[in-house]
Parts: sequence; structure tokens; C-alpha cells
Amino acid sequence: MTEKLYDINAYDTEFTANVLSCEKCEDGRYAVVLDRTLFFPEEGGQTPDRGTLGGAEVLDVQIGKDGTITHYTNEALSNDVSGSIDFFHRFSNMQNHTGEHIFSGLVHSRFGYDNVGFHLSDNTVTMDYNGAFTDEDIRELEREANEVIFKNLPIRAWYPSEEELKSLDYRSKLDLTENVRIVEIEGVDLCACCAPHVKGTAEVGMLKVLYYMPHRGGTRFTILCGRRALFDYEEKQDTLLSISRGYSTSPDKLAEVLKKQQAELLDVKYALEKKIREALIREAKDLLQRIDKGDNIEKNIFSDVFDKKSLIIFSDDATESAARDTVNVMKEKTDEYIAIFMKQEDEKYRYVIGAKEKDAREIQKLLKERFDAKGGGKPEMIQGTVEV
Repeated sequence: MTEKLYDINAYDTEFTANVLSCEKCEDGRYAVVLDRTLFFPEEGGQTPDRGTLGGAEVLDVQIGKDGTITHYTNEALSNDVSGSIDFFHRFSNMQNHTGEHIFSGLVHSRFGYDNVGFHLSDNTVTMDYNGAFTDEDIRELEREANEVIFKNLPIRAWYPSEEELKSLDYRSKLDLTENVRIVEIEGVDLCACCAPHVKGTAEVGMLKVLYYMPHRGGTRFTILCGRRALFDYEEKQDTLLSISRGYSTSPDKLAEVLKKQQAELLDVKYALEKKIREALIREAKDLLQRIDKGDNIEKNIFSDVFDKKSLIIFSDDATESAARDTVNVMKEKTDEYIAIFMKQEDEKYRYVIGAKEKDAREIQKLLKERFDAKGGGKPEMIQGTVEV
């Protein structure tokens, strides 16, 4: 078992160790085993530390079932080596992992839910809980978590004795029996955890819930803490300022301006769709009159799919909404098929096809057989895409 120096002091950045083995891997990397290490491996849902060993870049760190930690480097190593971890990356992980413990501890004590999934990547933190929350629940949990951070509560990590472990009511996703490391946030959380943590909650900085959504009968959260939360806020603030300047307004009034613009755009959209719909209906009615008079109707690429009396319209600007409305109107004026093909890019078309007395799905079958069309629907109306 590799001696875990990160358990002794999570804030150390430099160490020396003896190389026990170094083997070249098929992918060109070198698998290096040391007698001791400051590098935290990928474990417990968290990404491994970054840094260097003897001047070589550490590309990955993994731990085996026997406790042996393997460092994957870009160069071969031998004898004694000096190691250095990227503390900026380490501390970011510490902030976010401790933040997760704070949040999960509050969730467990307040709702009784368990953390059934956790992943700390180099960018975000996700947690899965086996229960549902309201928007108000989440807002209160976020505020309570930050109050815990502001109080700078002490954090203790240790390996309790077998007898002491039996007396502790701690959270754990696994049924652990030996070498159990406990992390305690005073009055907030008691949890089995193998990862480095900060000494006090104030070092977490802040905690922000980014997203939450139903997941496998429970809820999945994405959070950011500390520097990551700050960087995310800076990026979003820059975006907000850029957009608000484009609209010549202040950030606090941007939502009102966008809401007003959205209403105006919807009015324009509805007006345009009304004109398109009216134009399509006029064209369909004119086509129907020509067919009723026995005029020759110009053949098109889909003529052989339809009956001779079917109404087939091609449009470059029709929307699907206008096309559906037109088909519904014209179904009351003819028993034949009404088909509207809307030109997309290249030779692709979106289509809406309907009939009052006939089964439009029969046309879908023919379009699929001859043009490999994709679509479907009910007897009275089908929709899809075709490329010719």
C-alpha cells in the first residue's frame, strides 16, 4: 500500500519518494509506483491531482484495490524523485468537495435524502439525491450552505478505531468496514470520504447551485464552489453586460427589455404567419378550381405519389404551423389529399399532408419507398422530411 501523504497534510505541495517500479505502457506512458505520494488518485468520484514527478508530467493517477497508487507519466523515472502537485487544481477540488459535503449534509439532515451519486470533474460538481425538491427548498438549501461557509466551521478528517467507527452515525454510499476515513464538518455533516478537504468552511468561499433536474426518480444538482463559482460569475456577468450594452440598457432592466421585445416579435411572427396562411389557402383554392375545371396541372417530382386531383403546393417561406392550418381548412373543401412541401436547404423538404376521407399514412408509405422519407402521423395528417 502506498503511503498517502495527502492524508497527513492536504496543503503540502512538495515531497520526495522512492521509485518502486516503472513500466512502459502500450500507449507510451510510464506506470510509476512510489513508496509514498502526495498525489491524490482518481477516487470517490473525484479527478486526480496534477503535477510533476522528477521533472516528468503526471498525466493520470489511479489507485488499485490493494491500495497501490500508480502515477502515469510521460517519461521514465528511477531511484529517488521529487514530486510537486498543482495546488491551484488541488485547492479547487478541495473547495468543491467540501462544498458538496456541506450541501449533502444539509440535504440529509433536513430531508433525510441520501447522496446516491457524485462526480467532481475539473469543471463542475454533480450530486444525485434520492428525493424531490421544490424551487424554494433549493433556494433555502443554497442560502443555508453559504451561511455554513460564512461561519468558518472547523473540518476534521481522521481514521477512527473500529470501536469508535461503530459509534458514529456517518453518511456513506458503501458498506465500509476497515480503513474508513471520516470527514466531519462540525454540526453539519459526518461522512466517509477519502479525498483532501479544506480546514475550515470559510475556505470554500461560496457555493452556487447552477442547475437541478429530475434524475432516476430523484434530483441531480450541478454546483460550483470557490474560485470556480467566481470564474463562472465573472463569465456570466461579462455576458450579461455585453447583451445589456447591445440593447442600450442596464443589466437590471434587461429582462424587462427582452420581455417587451419578445412580445413585439411574437406579434410580428403571428402577423407573418397569418399572411403566409392566407396566401397558402388562396393558392390551394385556386389550384382546386383549376383541377375542377379540368385544367392541366404542372407535374412535379412528387406527382406520381399522389392522385391527379391532389392539391400539391411548394413553398419557400411557409411555416409548419401555417401549413397545418391550411391543410385543415382545405380538408373541408375537397376529399382529395392536400400536400404542402416547404423547401429547406439543398434538396430537402419538410411536408404536411392531410385528407378528410383518405388515409394520409398511405402517402407516407409511398414517400418512404420512393424517396426514403422520414415522418409519420395519423390518418388525417402526416408530417415529415424528404430529400430528393
